[in-house]
Amino acid sequence: DVIAAVASAKTAFESWSRTKPADRAVMMRKVAAVLRDNALDLALLDAANCGSPVHEMVRDVRNPAAQFDFFAGLVTEIKGDTIPMGDGVINMSVREPYGVVGRIVAYNHPLMFTAAKSAAPLAAGNTVVMKPPVQAPLSAYRLMELVDGIFPPGVWNVISGGTPCGVALSEHPDVPFVSLIGSVATGRAVARAGAERLKRITLELGGKNACVVYPDADLDRASTGAVNGMNFTWSGQSCGSTPRLFVHPAVHDEVVARVLEKIRHYRPGLPTDMDTTMGAIVSRAQHEKVMRYIEIGKDEGATLACGGKVPDDPALSKGWFIEPTVFTGVTADMRIAREEIFGPVLSVISWTDEDEMLRQVNAVEYGLTGAIFTRDLANAHRAAGRIQSGFIWVNNAGPHFLGTGYGGYKQSGIGRDESIEELLSYTQS
Repeated sequence: DVIAAVASAKTAFESWSRTKPADRAVMMRKVAAVLRDNALDLALLDAANCGSPVHEMVRDVRNPAAQFDFFAGLVTEIKGDTIPMGDGVINMSVREPYGVVGRIVAYNHPLMFTAAKSAAPLAAGNTVVMKPPVQAPLSAYRLMELVDGIFPPGVWNVISGGTPCGVALSEHPDVPFVSLIGSVATGRAVARAGAERLKRITLELGGKNACVVYPDADLDRASTGAVNGMNFTWSGQSCGSTPRLFVHPAVHDEVVARVLEKIRHYRPGLPTDMDTTMGAIVSRAQHEKVMRYIEIGKDEGATLACGGKVPDDPALSKGWFIEPTVFTGVTADMRIAREEIFGPVLSVISWTDEDEMLRQVNAVEYGLTGAIFTRDLANAHRAAGRIQSGFIWVNNAGPHFLGTGYGGYKQSGIGRDESIEELLSYTQS
């Protein structure tokens, strides 16, 4: 399947790369319209397939529609430079697409990643072979049916499979650019495969992100941010979540009390029910992993403040559901504070010394996001400057902002998405 898809994409690249940017943009805007027109149907497929609530997955369809429009509007910004070299001589640089781009995406946002992560490479004149998540590929199949005929054959392709499929795509000699959203282990494997042929690689990998609350913070805003940053809607299955909550003792008890109150909004339910506020874990294997970490937290001496178990609702007895879980009394050396769980588990860590707190924030191998809550501008700038993460919120947590580059430091990845930086990364000068 990979061989056939890459061959098709390679053939299509010859004409697609020469298609006028404005014409590429027209086709991309048609894709955006198809996404918006079919948002609920695609969201229902994702809800049934990956377990996240349908009302949230509708936004997951609108997001790539916005990205297709966004990158369609930037096609004429793929510019080079003119460099004067003296009398009678001008050097000129141009930006050109790479060719066939292979993209491998994660299961927590199946449709959003499959569609949105295709927009920039297509806008830049590349053809795309997309591998949706093996756990939840249905929305990608349906999307390909819906957009069939918008692009010339071979421009945008979807293949499905597990590890062998990803390996074949990463190693294929006619795929000069491979991009992944996934785990650190998978990112390293993709990088190793790409190194054999010196491929261009971008990676958005895991996170063990911190939310820091200073004693002068607006406590309602901070507790709301701590809950929103956990992405409980999709059971904490987000690399950008903030599962380490560092709170100063002066406000610790009040923040925890407010977090426990606000967290009651999130109750596991059937993902295809429009009223459900929190979905399921994607698979048995991931469910077992999260439950193991909850037991590890107990064994390490953390205090279970809420959750930590499968819901009692008989309607959910055959699914992989976990209640929103909060541990207090966590120390930075505990495994639940160091290792990515990728589930609805929030660890509250008390801090008094700012330097030591920031050292603990940076002590993990990840560096994707971070959140800071304070009323003091000096605190905000100082902490943001010292936290080793690629994307930091101040008095907010969770949202992305289209046009602002998103990506990680350290083992959380290479490259930036959702911005003109992403578009230009799919060109070579």
